[in-house]
Amino acid sequence: MRMEILAYAAFFLTIALTYAIICLGLNVQWGQTGLFNVGIAGFVGLGAYVSAALTTPDAADRIGGFELPIMLGWLAAMVAGGLLALAVGLLTLRMRSDYLAITTFGIAVALQLVFQNTESLTGGAFGMAFIPRPFSDLQSHAIAFNLFNLGLTAIVVLLLYFLLEHLLRSPWGRALRAVREDEVAAQALGKNPILLRIQAFALGGAIMALAGAVQAHFIGFIAPGNYLPMMTFQVWAMLIVGGSGNNRGAILGAVLVWAIWALSGALISEVFPADQQARAASLQIVIIGVMLCAILLWRPQGILPEVRSVSRHLGHRNKDV
Repeated sequence: MRMEILAYAAFFLTIALTYAIICLGLNVQWGQTGLFNVGIAGFVGLGAYVSAALTTPDAADRIGGFELPIMLGWLAAMVAGGLLALAVGLLTLRMRSDYLAITTFGIAVALQLVFQNTESLTGGAFGMAFIPRPFSDLQSHAIAFNLFNLGLTAIVVLLLYFLLEHLLRSPWGRALRAVREDEVAAQALGKNPILLRIQAFALGGAIMALAGAVQAHFIGFIAPGNYLPMMTFQVWAMLIVGGSGNNRGAILGAVLVWAIWALSGALISEVFPADQQARAASLQIVIIGVMLCAILLWRPQGILPEVRSVSRHLGHRNKDV
């Protein structure tokens, strides 16, 4: 019994950390730059399908199956997500922020339809199976397999965390926050707000796509239903609860909200009969919504809010930029 609990705990934390990667990408876009992305599920799904297509075995009824190493699939996913975000940024970031929200939502819906209807490319509604999994030799030992994958995912999260912390403490990161806080002042100091926004949006999109690839290879199967708008709602809830603008808050929020989501799902399966569970699943959204309201009333900046620089409070804006 203890071994089963340990195996499930490792599985749960691995999934939670894949969401933490998505939250880190959203934190670059929204928390640091103020870019409102409501198409998160599309970027995550793109990364998952690109990596899966490049690394799965050859299939007669589907394009792809190149059997490339998993790491190359992850890199290709990041490139695809970054290029898509770059294209969206070039088209919309010169206009008002609501155009970005509309565009990202439309792209996410369009990609979900592509995932579902292009059977020769994505497997269609049946999804893609036989995605290679890290440490696949250990699949017969659930505890070891889940623990090793947890360690790998944790390494990815830590590397991203330290990289983003370094970037956000650099002049580039300070310039992002300056554009977010006062675009006119940043432009007066010689910064290019449009270029900075495009760079931040592309970086965030690449990170989200990486998360999709990591999650796909851990689970070993993907389907269009995995990348519905509900995922976007979940990730936004995670970042708001944890603390927008704080990378540690993004990770904490991902683990906390995923725990509530998973526990509420288990509770629903225990309380409601099988023929009512699909309808009762909407209670999970209600639970997350109530938690969001409570957090916003208790700590409007999230559990771990962004740490404001002393120099900005003192009015030394030139040092921040």
